[in-house]
Amino acid sequence: MTETPKRVRVTADAPTRRPAPLTRGIALPGSPVDEADAVFTRALMRSQLRLALGTVAGFVLVVIALTLAIALIPEFDELVVWGLPLSWLLQAYAFYPIILVFAVLYVRTAARNERRFRVLRDRE
Repeated sequence: MTETPKRVRVTADAPTRRPAPLTRGIALPGSPVDEADAVFTRALMRSQLRLALGTVAGFVLVVIALTLAIALIPEFDELVVWGLPLSWLLQAYAFYPIILVFAVLYVRTAARNERRFRVLRDRE
C-alpha cells in the first residue's frame, strides 16, 4: 500500500510593490502589459510605418520630378542668376527646402498619430 504524500505548506514574505519604471511608453521585459496596450502599440507602429513609407514615396516622387524638370527643360540652362545657370542653382539649393517640408510634415503627422492613440488608450 502506498501512503498519501505529506502536504507541505510553503510561505514567503509578501512581495513589496515597487512603482513601475518610467519608460515613456516603452514596455520593458517583465513589466505588466495588458493586451489592450499591446494592440494599441501595434496599431500605432503600423500607422507610423505607413506614414514613413508614404513620406519617403512622396519625397522620392518630388525629387524625381524636379530632377526630370531640370534635365528636360533647356530654358533653365539659359537663365543666369548671380553668374550661374538656373539649373545649377536648382540642383544645388532646391532640394533643401523640399527635405525641410517633408521633414516638418512627417514630424507633425507622427506627433498627431501618437496623440490620437494616447487618447484612445487613455479612454479605455
